[in-house]
Amino acid sequence: MSSLLYAELAATCNALGYFDGNKYYIDTHCQETIKDLIRYLRRDDENHEIRRYIGESKILQADLLPILKDYWEKADLFDVILRLLVNLTNPALLLYREELPAEKTSRNYYLQIITHLQSYKEAFCDHTVWALLSKKLGGILQIDSMERDEDKGLVIERILILVRNVLQVPADPEAEKRTDNDASIHDQVLWALQQSGMIDLFLYIACSENEQQYYMHILEIVSLMLREQNPTELADAAITRSIEEKERDEAELIAIRQEEIRQRQAKLKKFTGARHSRFAGTYVLKDMKSISDNDIIYHKPWNKVDSLDFDQDKARQKRPKNRLPMKSEGSQRRSAFSIRLFLREFCVEFLNGAYNTLMYHVKDGLVRAKAQANDESYYMWAMKFFMEFNRNYKFQVKLVSETMSVQTFHYVQTQLENCYDMLSSDKKKMLLWSRRMHLALKAYKELLMTLTAMDKSDNSAICESSKIIKNNIFYVVEYRELILTLFLNFDEIKFTKSYLKDLVETAHIFLKLLEHFCSNRNIVVQKRAVSRRHKSRKSNVTAQEAVPIQRPEELWDEVGPQISTVLQNSWNIPTDVIPFDAASDRNMDEQKVDAMCKIQTLLRNQQFEEAIGLLRAAREVWPENDYFGNANMAPEEEFMAVRDIFMANIQNPDEDQTRAAAEAVQVNEEEEDEEE
Repeated sequence: MSSLLYAELAATCNALGYFDGNKYYIDTHCQETIKDLIRYLRRDDENHEIRRYIGESKILQADLLPILKDYWEKADLFDVILRLLVNLTNPALLLYREELPAEKTSRNYYLQIITHLQSYKEAFCDHTVWALLSKKLGGILQIDSMERDEDKGLVIERILILVRNVLQVPADPEAEKRTDNDASIHDQVLWALQQSGMIDLFLYIACSENEQQYYMHILEIVSLMLREQNPTELADAAITRSIEEKERDEAELIAIRQEEIRQRQAKLKKFTGARHSRFAGTYVLKDMKSISDNDIIYHKPWNKVDSLDFDQDKARQKRPKNRLPMKSEGSQRRSAFSIRLFLREFCVEFLNGAYNTLMYHVKDGLVRAKAQANDESYYMWAMKFFMEFNRNYKFQVKLVSETMSVQTFHYVQTQLENCYDMLSSDKKKMLLWSRRMHLALKAYKELLMTLTAMDKSDNSAICESSKIIKNNIFYVVEYRELILTLFLNFDEIKFTKSYLKDLVETAHIFLKLLEHFCSNRNIVVQKRAVSRRHKSRKSNVTAQEAVPIQRPEELWDEVGPQISTVLQNSWNIPTDVIPFDAASDRNMDEQKVDAMCKIQTLLRNQQFEEAIGLLRAAREVWPENDYFGNANMAPEEEFMAVRDIFMANIQNPDEDQTRAAAEAVQVNEEEEDEEE
């Protein structure tokens, strides 16, 4: 930084005002001075010298936050201060375009910016600042969304971005030196947000359908709030400590104490004066020559001769950095007891009032490419966290029904495949894509765990819903082979050990579900072999011609009342019919035609329950264009749909081939009879 720019920055910072210990007195040109700082940051160089200077000067702690506390009612001044706060708290990785600097000097600058951000986060532990921002945000939210101007919308977005920026600052455990069950700086910020009422405003925005444009911001904030929490432990948090929690804490303390004793004993053995005696004996190893071509002399006890190793003092070959196994980064910790209690209540309220609506609109934005790139990670994290919390708290499928469907399985599988493709192509960001793929795998694992919990439910409707989902994921080849594909693609350079652990657990859950699904069946994918009765070679043609052929209209007049009775009394209709065979060589369209032909055949053979069961099952597999009707059709409409299928003139290609083969066999037999 040039001396001229340094002097100009120092003069600008000094022109903000002064603090006498009770109140901050702003300069007459304070607002223009803050705008100058924003302008300087916009023109910062690649080393971020201006940003680092402002961080070293502690302008945010000494000037900006006191100005915000005393002059927050001035709209223009509040707006420029908010803009500067958002700029100063931007994530350090975004400043370097999501790539860690490889050069030594740039890496030091990056770490310096991280240190400044951590000091900013500590300054935001003051609940007074959040109370003022909460009051400002609440006043704007009281205005109807259709009546707000653009400036009001920008203020809402900037406040949410400021909260996100403060929460995303990484923790420094070595500097904080906080143990579990102690309030870290992150916990103190969360407590300040709770005391100021900001958490309640987040819930209000998440529950309001008029604030859909801020749903993605809320999801990011929620993920950062709960990033250090274990959903299972959070669901078990209670006012009094449980017996299991007490036993776990005691076991951890005992393990730490034993480790300290072991290390102390190892040091004592290392530095004591006990010298090994060489008078126990010296041995000569036959047929093993030393450098002098004599038998090698062995000074250690003879029972340790098998451990003789000449390579123990050699320098091991160093593994290249780009070939080292990827390290796991676990950041979970147990927060203070009061923090866990209010976070549990927040999760319960979020599940009851906002989860389904918010996840629906967020996924819609992701599918329609309305969100920013790679925002799918927040969606995957929320799915995994809240479904696990719901499963361990008070399991209710209706609270997570939006993410418990076949479409969700398909979406997660698509994300897994996309992340692996990007992992192979974008090698500079291998760590980021590996983490995103791990998040998607955790979401897939939690989907399977929720299916397991649904199978154990006493509600028959929930068990039936689980059965329908399992029908799809076990019969479609892509779903069935996903776990195997992930195992084949595993590489310790690209994935962590925790990823492998989750993958093994996911495979175990998948196989258990498949075993339970197949427990009542002998054949799952293959077709059953149908025994056919062979007709006599000599058929009575005249008798066949004598049988009158009834028209479909006449047949319908006979079977119509019976079908109506079956539709009204639907308890005899089978529900485990599978119209689609994933192992078949025929494609989806051909199997759809086969299903229609089979329905007509069953109807004309007066097997009405099987026909209607097959019709309803095919309706779920092929819902497009209402080929088999729609799921919400009335009984009268379903009766007319059955009539149309019964009356239709459907050509079954399999029957045509069978008929042609039978005619060919009959011709050959007639030729053989003539030759005889």
